[in-house]
Amino acid sequence: MQSICSSSKTETPPEVWGGVECTCNRAGDRYFDQMELSGHSDRTDDFERFAELGIRTLRVGLLWDRYEELGYGKRHDVRMDAIRHAGIRPIVGLVHHGSGPRHTSLLDPGFPDKLASYAKALAEKYPWIDAYTPVNEPNTTARFSGMYGVWYPHHRSRRSYLLVLLNQLKATVLSMEAIRRVRPDSQLIQTDDLGSVTGTAELQSTWELLNLRQWLPFDLLCGRVDRHHPMFWYMRREDISEKEIFWFMEHPCPPTVLGANYYVTSDRYLDHRMELYPSHLRSSEGPFVDVEAVRIRESGIAGFSSVLRGAWDRYRIPIAVTEVHLGCEIEEQIRWVAAAWRSALEARQDGVNCLAVTVWALLGSFYWNQLVTSANGHYEPGVFDVSSGEPVETELAKIVRQIAAGDDPSHAALDCCGWWEDDSRICFPCIPEDEAVAA
Repeated sequence: MQSICSSSKTETPPEVWGGVECTCNRAGDRYFDQMELSGHSDRTDDFERFAELGIRTLRVGLLWDRYEELGYGKRHDVRMDAIRHAGIRPIVGLVHHGSGPRHTSLLDPGFPDKLASYAKALAEKYPWIDAYTPVNEPNTTARFSGMYGVWYPHHRSRRSYLLVLLNQLKATVLSMEAIRRVRPDSQLIQTDDLGSVTGTAELQSTWELLNLRQWLPFDLLCGRVDRHHPMFWYMRREDISEKEIFWFMEHPCPPTVLGANYYVTSDRYLDHRMELYPSHLRSSEGPFVDVEAVRIRESGIAGFSSVLRGAWDRYRIPIAVTEVHLGCEIEEQIRWVAAAWRSALEARQDGVNCLAVTVWALLGSFYWNQLVTSANGHYEPGVFDVSSGEPVETELAKIVRQIAAGDDPSHAALDCCGWWEDDSRICFPCIPEDEAVAA
C-alpha cells in the first residue's frame, strides 16, 4: 500500500481524506458515543458510500473505551473487513476525546501502559493497518478534562491539565512503540486543534504564552522540550518533575504527519475588560474573557493558510488538515470546505508539504453545541444527513466529489463569502481600551 507521505507536494493537488465523527467522551458517569448515535457502528455499507465520493483514506475509530465496555471486538472485525473491501485505507484512532474504560482515567498513571496494551492487540489482529492516531487532540482533551471541568474527570487546574496532557502523550509514544514492534513502518498521524490566540494589549503576555502552549504536544513528541524551552518552567511551576518532562527527549516519537484541526471557533480573543461581556464567557484560565475571535470586529480568524504555514515553518513535517467541518447551513459548509481546499492548494504552491484535506463529520455530529455534555437532541448534518435513520447525501457531497477528482469546487453557494468574512459575524465590537476606561 502506498505511503501517504509519497505524493508530490507541487505536481498534484492534496488528497481528500474523510472522517466520521467518532468522539466517545465521558461526562459524569455517562458515555456519549457518536458512532452509536449516527448508526455508523452498525452500518458497514457506509464505507462504500464514502468510497463512491472518491475518498480513499478515512479516519476510523476503533475505540478502546467501547471495546472493553461493550465488547466491540467482533464489530471491529466486520468493519475492518468492510473498509478493506471498499478499497479505503484506515487511519485508526484509539481514543477520541475519551478517558478510557471505567477502570482507568486520563489521570491514571497506568493509562499509558493500558492503552499501549490495547494498541498492541489491535496491531497483532490487523497487521495490514499502517496508520494510527492513538489519541486524538490531546491538548484539547486535556484542557476540557483537566482545566475546564467539561469532560471526565472534570478537574479545574493547570496541574491537572498538564498531567492529563503528558499522560495522553506518553500513551501515544508507548502505543506507537507497541504497534511498531508488530508493524515497523506504521505511521503516526498526530492531530490537534491549531487555533491561535490574540487579545488586548494588557493580556499580551498571556495570549503569547497560550500560542506557545498550542505547540507543546508536538514539541514533546519531537523531543524538543529541554530546560531552554519556553514551556519548561510553565510545567515546572505546576510541580511537573524534570523526569516527566525529559522522558519525551529520551523517547522521541515525531509524527509522520502533523494533523492540523481547525474550526471557525478555533481562534480565540482574550479581553481583560470582563464587564463588557456576558459572564459565561469568563475564562477558566484567569481574570479575563475568552471569546471566539471571529465574533470580534478587529480580530476575525487567521484562516487555514496561516495554520498550515505556521506548522510547516515550525516542524517541516508533512501536514494534513485532519478535520474540516462547520456546524451551519449547508451553503456555509460548502464555503468552509472550499476555503480549506483552496488554502491547501495555495500552501502547496508555496512549498508547504500539505498532503490532504479531511472532510470531517461525514455523517454529521450530535450535541456539539453543548460540547457533548448532554443528550440535548441537537444534530448537525455533514456530507450525509442521518436524521431519517439512513444516510442521505447533502449538497456537500457534490463538492467532495469535485475536489476528490482534483477539480476546483463549483457551486452556487460559492458566489457569496462565508459568514466568518461578513460583518454579520460580529457580536462584540471591540471598544478601544481608552474609550472603555472612560465608559
